[in-house]
Amino acid sequence: MMRAQSNTVDGVLRRSARRVPGRTAVRYRERAWTYQELDAAVTAAARLLLADGLRPGDRVASYGHNSDAYLIGFLACARAGLVHVPVNHGLTGEDLRYLLDQSGSTLVLTDTALAPRLPDRVRAMPLYGAPDGLLERLAEHRAPADADADADAGAHAGADTGAGAAVPLPEVSDDSLVQLLYTSGTTALPKGAMMTHRALVHEYTSAVVALDLAETDRPLHSLPLYHSAQMHVFLLPYLAVGAENTILDGPDPEQICTLVEEGRADSLFAPPTVWIALSQHPGFTTRELGGLRKAYYGASVMPVPVLERLRAHLPGLAFYNCFGQSEIGPLATVLRPEEHQEGRMDSCGRPVLFVEARVVDERGREVPDGTRGEVVYRSPQLCTGYWDKPEETAEAFRDGWFHSGDLAVRDAEGYFTVVDRLKDVINSGGVLVASRQVEEALYAHPDVAEAAVIGLPDERWIEAVTAVVVRRTNDTGAAAPVGERELIEAARARLAPFKVPKRVMFVEALPRNASGKVLKRALRERFAAP
Repeated sequence: MMRAQSNTVDGVLRRSARRVPGRTAVRYRERAWTYQELDAAVTAAARLLLADGLRPGDRVASYGHNSDAYLIGFLACARAGLVHVPVNHGLTGEDLRYLLDQSGSTLVLTDTALAPRLPDRVRAMPLYGAPDGLLERLAEHRAPADADADADAGAHAGADTGAGAAVPLPEVSDDSLVQLLYTSGTTALPKGAMMTHRALVHEYTSAVVALDLAETDRPLHSLPLYHSAQMHVFLLPYLAVGAENTILDGPDPEQICTLVEEGRADSLFAPPTVWIALSQHPGFTTRELGGLRKAYYGASVMPVPVLERLRAHLPGLAFYNCFGQSEIGPLATVLRPEEHQEGRMDSCGRPVLFVEARVVDERGREVPDGTRGEVVYRSPQLCTGYWDKPEETAEAFRDGWFHSGDLAVRDAEGYFTVVDRLKDVINSGGVLVASRQVEEALYAHPDVAEAAVIGLPDERWIEAVTAVVVRRTNDTGAAAPVGERELIEAARARLAPFKVPKRVMFVEALPRNASGKVLKRALRERFAAP
């Protein structure tokens, strides 16, 4: 029997299905699911997975693009006691093989178009669009709409008559693993953060409170669902409150403008790169976008000049800065709309409900407010460690705290400002330079669309401060004529001499992962002297 105290990831959906059964839960393309229908589909899918020979604790990779089937696959794994492994759908070759092998995944839920990329002898199941696809099989095994969802621990879908109907669902405890969230791997091989049901449900609660998520919201979900921010900061918490969610294939500015203008969407989460693209889209100034009420950004630093331009054009839009990392579910701090004030625009806010944070020196001692140091966390949202990596786990969890690797400053009112990743701080002539400060100076130049600052090996400086810049383009696509000397002089007017870039490289685009984070490791490898 299901424990009365059960508090699992899939339970978030089950409770909403009881509370608002007929409300639309998710829309994707031409398909729509009420909360009751979605809950029944999740149970039927969980039974199908178990009927196919999977056992609680088995890892199931998900290698697909955004869809309703992707969401059902994740929640079905949670309900079946399986460990879901979201995989970047852009990975191929050895990168893809590494994640599948390192996680020990016994099955891959995948898009039919992506299946040929999988390594040989990998067992796969299509998510949809094939006779044996997960959604197609659900048509045979889904329960009646009025089925009793709590008849027993294995009968969430009622009287199924398909092959999976006889398979009981296991009792899943709050401390069971539900997902391996692999780190972005911007500085080293990805590590699988082991997330329990308990950790993620705590994080959902933090997100609902800090981000003012409400059942009356109409959110768009356009970033990849394999990324923890879109899935765990927005989609699952919004399912928890009973909102109507729309899943998009990707962050297309034209589609976003249309949905907002038609009143079908009023909130959006996106990294700064997407907000920049949206602000530069012709529809941003010609379409009626006043219905957009909540703007969430994160995953990478939002340049203050860009944020100021967005706020000036849409003064009624409430901005929330979301900060964290996969290991904490991933939301750790939030800067709320009323906190976006002059002098604090570059802050990532204060810790959310279930997160305790402090700033420490290299010996783990808390430093005074206003002093730069590493951010460390204590929280029930935290992972239990890294999958099959005991040394890395021990290094991250020290003295009762999780060491984030982020360099930040905390002020007297408890607001955190992230200075850099520890591994991205530049040692120039023995003096540490935070790349973010240099990037902010470059973003102030009107001809700079994007900028990333890295340290490159240098005989004189140890590491030379080097800027990699994307020039702004005009309406015809022509790049601005700004050159290296002009940008160096512009930076010199805003920075101490030792922080001014020694060189400026120009590129058409910065390499980024799916969450929008700049892959500075790739830039260092590209521009380092042979």
